[in-house]
Amino acid sequence: MSTLVCFALKEESSGLRRGHHVLITGIGRANAEKSLLKFLANHSPELVLTCGFAGGLNADLKLGDVVFELSASNPQLSTNLLAAGAKPATFFCADRVATTVTEKKQLREQTGADAVEMESATIHTICAEKKIPCATVRVISDTANEDLPLDFNKLAKPDMNLDFGKLFLAITKSPKKIPALMELQKKTKFAAQQLASVLEKII
Repeated sequence: MSTLVCFALKEESSGLRRGHHVLITGIGRANAEKSLLKFLANHSPELVLTCGFAGGLNADLKLGDVVFELSASNPQLSTNLLAAGAKPATFFCADRVATTVTEKKQLREQTGADAVEMESATIHTICAEKKIPCATVRVISDTANEDLPLDFNKLAKPDMNLDFGKLFLAITKSPKKIPALMELQKKTKFAAQQLASVLEKII
């Protein structure tokens, strides 16, 4: 196996053609650590990519922009990513979903990062321990200047995955949120396609 592509959610990998080595880890550090360690017990990839959606913290980043960060110098991979249309960026690995413009602004000021996600730091740490090259390749699914329609942190189960019962209840209480949720679904589908377009060129 040459390249392992990790996603937290299946939806994030939806644009990728079949035939690639994909690992769906689940959301957050704990799920990423558990899933990746289990996988690496029986496989030895030459490169690990931690991929999926990211929230924009840098206001210059637009919906669908693919951004990347390498764990160590890898001129060939960097060149390939740039040629595929991806942009270098810095990431902050958070323990919760950044749902509001205010929260994103605070994270930008505190960390200086361009984008926020929830799994990559752990994946990079594990790969460093096992001496496997690693890179974060993410796509902006919500920009620095927009709130998410719901606080998804409140809709999560203890394992960090979405509780659809809580989601249904939240929508029932706030039916006006439905158009915004449908718009978010369209945006994430577009973002997944943009990410897949870059990944197909480098793996």
